[in-house]
Amino acid sequence: MLKTFINRPVLSTVISIILVMLGILGALDLPVTQYPDIAPPTVQVQATYPGANAATIIESVIGPLEEQINGVEGMTYITSTASNDGSAQINIFFDQDYDPDIAAVNVQNRVARAYSILPDEVVRSGIITQKQTNTALVYISVYSSNPTYDDTFVQNYLNINVKPELERVNGVANVNVFGGKDYAMRLWLDPSKMANYNLNASEVIQAVREQSIEAAAGSIGQNAGEAFEYVIRYKGRFKTVEEYENIIIKVIDNDKILRLKDVADIELDAFSYATKTRSKGHPGMSFGVFQTPGSNAQEIIERLYVKLEELKANFPEGMDYIINYDTNRFLTASIDKVKSTLIQAFLLVFVVVFIFL
Repeated sequence: MLKTFINRPVLSTVISIILVMLGILGALDLPVTQYPDIAPPTVQVQATYPGANAATIIESVIGPLEEQINGVEGMTYITSTASNDGSAQINIFFDQDYDPDIAAVNVQNRVARAYSILPDEVVRSGIITQKQTNTALVYISVYSSNPTYDDTFVQNYLNINVKPELERVNGVANVNVFGGKDYAMRLWLDPSKMANYNLNASEVIQAVREQSIEAAAGSIGQNAGEAFEYVIRYKGRFKTVEEYENIIIKVIDNDKILRLKDVADIELDAFSYATKTRSKGHPGMSFGVFQTPGSNAQEIIERLYVKLEELKANFPEGMDYIINYDTNRFLTASIDKVKSTLIQAFLLVFVVVFIFL
């Protein structure tokens, strides 16, 4: 076989050219990731328990979830974290060759088993189960140099206008906005006034839940054979401070109505004050973009840059963004090094083959 290639240099040249072309095509089409695909498939479960501390979350949220998830098919080990801001996160790691899509479905089925023993607030807030890599592709900060917009406005704008657009980019698994600065209706209960009216916090919460709800009001005349049918429209969940102030807590002495504003101060403000973010000295908010396993990291980052420039055109006056961390720089440097090494190797092999053949 070796003598055949020596006696037929044209055949050897053609085969070498074919191999080189296949190598070039492979180098152009192979997916690019930050690290080799040696990290095990990971499924992440996220839950929120508003107002709870880390100890309460471990006891009432993470404990029941881990009890149901533990032992899911293909699992190797599991880790959990709880924070005092009410958030819980569970990471489930699987065997290297296990299908991440099947893993996510199996974990979701296990999580559904725990719904009956989880607090109502946790189920109402929603439990997110998704597959993703453990490292972010990029970390980005959006800030506002306009004093009209604070960090609460910035995060609310991110969640409504930026996050959904970035999550639609092909290959993006999750966009994680750091901080708890979403808008929320805050009820500051006055303990002394509550004591005067012999009230406790649970009674106030119950009154808010009963009066600020989304309900199906139905219709009139649907089955009565009437000529007209009237659809009842219900105002639904309250949205303004004034509506919450007028929530009726109870009736006193059969003629006086105790309203929420009589025992509490109501304001529309941040959901949590636990974090404070600044970018270039201005109020801002940071977020990380995570990719789906096996996707092309370099292409995703390039699409993100294009999408961010499109979104920036609609930013309110004074808002801008900066890239804090970009893995594409590492990837580009690594790819350039590989290309230069391939060129050097090709020249050396060509010289050696030319000299000896």
